Amino acid sequence: MAQKMMDGKVVVVTGSGGGIGRDMALALAAEGARVVVNDIGTSTNGEGTDDGPAHQVVAEIKAAGGEAVTNTDSVSEAASAARIVECAVDSFGRIDGVVNNAGILRDRFFHKMSLDEWDAVIKVHLYGSYYMSRAAATHFKEQESGAFVHMTSTSGLIGNFGQANYSAAKLALTALSKSIALDMQKFNVRSNCIAPFAWSRMIGSIPTDTPEQQARVAKIQQMTPNKIAPLAVYLLSDAASDVNAQVFAVRNNEIFLMSQPRPVRGIHRSEGWTPQSIAEHGMPALRSSFFELERSGEVFSWDPI
Repeated sequence: MAQKMMDGKVVVVTGSGGGIGRDMALALAAEGARVVVNDIGTSTNGEGTDDGPAHQVVAEIKAAGGEAVTNTDSVSEAASAARIVECAVDSFGRIDGVVNNAGILRDRFFHKMSLDEWDAVIKVHLYGSYYMSRAAATHFKEQESGAFVHMTSTSGLIGNFGQANYSAAKLALTALSKSIALDMQKFNVRSNCIAPFAWSRMIGSIPTDTPEQQARVAKIQQMTPNKIAPLAVYLLSDAASDVNAQVFAVRNNEIFLMSQPRPVRGIHRSEGWTPQSIAEHGMPALRSSFFELERSGEVFSWDPI
C-alpha cells in the first residue's frame, strides 16, 4: 500500500464539527492522520453547546477506515484548550499538528460594538489560538517536530465592514504565527496561516437584505469548504518541511501567497523633519504610494475560478 502524506501523524482540528474544519479533518484522516475532532457545537455567535457535530465527523472518519476521537472542550480558556491537546496525547500517544480553526462572529459596526462582542470574538480566535498553540508547543519542542496551521482572514489582512473584533483577531493571528515560527524553528516547528474563502456557518450569518448582498452571498456559496483542505494537509505534512511563516489564501481553485508588511517607500531629510516640512514635502512625496481604503471583496474583485 502506498504511503499517505500524513501516515503516523496525530492532528487536532478545532471547530471541526462542520464547514472548513470538518473538511480538513476528513482530508487529514484520508491521508492517514489520526484526528482529534474538536467542536463544542455552538451557534456561530458562540452560544449553546451540542456535541453532535463532532461525533458525526468522527463517525464519518471511522466509516471511511480512519481513526479519530471526539473532543468538546472550548479553546477560549487555557485549561480547556490544554485538555484538547492532552486528548490527542492520551488517545494516540503524541501530537504532530494543530489547526486553529475554531471561530465565532459577532459582527457590528465599530461605533456600536459592545465590550462583550469584542471580548467574545478575541477570546475564541486570538486567545484560543494562543492557548492551543502554547499547549502543543511543549510537546513539539520535546519531540523537535510539529506544525501549526492558523486560519486567518482577508477581513484582517485587507479589511471589511462591521468586523473590528474579528479583523483585529485575525490579523493578530498572523503575527502570532510569525512569532511561533521565529521562536520555534530551531526545534523544527513550523507555523503558517491560511485565509479561506468558503461558504460556512459563519459566512452564513452575512445579511442578505439587498440584491447586492444576495449576489455576494451567491458567489461565496460557490466556494466550497473542501477547497481549503488540500493546502492544510500539505502544510501539516513533511512535504512542507521548508514552508514556514507564510500566509496563504485559498479561493475556490486559486491559491495565493499573501504579502507581508515591508517598507514601500521612504523619504529622508538631512536636517530632520518638522510638522510643516512633512506637510509640505514629506507627505506629498509618499502620497502616490498610499493604500486605498478597500475591503476584501474590492481587492478580490473577480468571480471565483
